[in-house]
Formats: sequence, C-alpha cells, structure tokens
Amino acid sequence: MTLDQLPLVNATLNGIAACLLVLGLYLVKTGRLVAHRRCMLAAFATSCVFLVSYLVHKFWVLKGIHTPFRGPAALKSAYLVMLASHIVLAIAILPMALITIHRGLHQRFPEHRRLARWTWPIWMYVSVTGVGVYLILYVIWPQPGSP
Repeated sequence: MTLDQLPLVNATLNGIAACLLVLGLYLVKTGRLVAHRRCMLAAFATSCVFLVSYLVHKFWVLKGIHTPFRGPAALKSAYLVMLASHIVLAIAILPMALITIHRGLHQRFPEHRRLARWTWPIWMYVSVTGVGVYLILYVIWPQPGSP
C-alpha cells in the first residue's frame, strides 16, 4: 500500500464504521443484544484502525503533503465548517465511545443508553462526514495527479 491509497482506505473504514453503526442500532432496537454488542465492538475496532491509518497519513502531511480544497470558492466556507465540525467531533467521540462501550460491557444499561443517545449520532456524523471529506477532496474535485 502506498501513501496515496490511505485516503481511500480511510474513507472505506469510515463507511464500514457507519454501516456497522446503523446495523448495531437496528440490532439493539430489535432486541438482539449479543449481536448488537459484537457489531458495536466491530464498529469501534474499525474506527480504531481508521484512526491509526489517519494518523499515519497526517504524519506525512506534516512532512509536506497537503490536500487543499479544489472546489468552487463559494463552497469553501461550507466545506471548512463541515471539516472543522468533523475534526472537533472526531476528537470528542473517542472518549464518548470508550465510556459508552465500558458501560454496556459492564451491564450498566441505563447509563449506557443515556450516553449512547449522544454517542451514536455524533459517531455516525463523524463517519459520514469522513467519507464526505474524501469524496470532496479526491473524487468530486480531485487533487492534481491523483489516481
């Protein structure tokens, strides 16, 4: 795998996490708690793999690789708002997910549910906007020389 492939890998991992989150919500709503637990742990593992891959990519960004917004100037502000909210919420979701998972695994279900009502939509937003950032930067308005 090359550095150029990491954004696609990251977007794919975000997409998989989003699908697992939707499935996990469905499973808990239909009372399939063991499957829900497995699905949500898979979503968390997928997000952790994403985080490692993302940090590797950002390490190289610090080495001089930059991915500018190449879309219309009129949309740049909207993109930057989406990106900023994605980054801030991505930072917040890690401890939220850890606490939510911990409460669920320790069968502290009322506390788990209360926090999950906030964790799930934020985690979903971060996963979906992660895919959106990739599409904007690499598919809709691709970088020069990108595959």
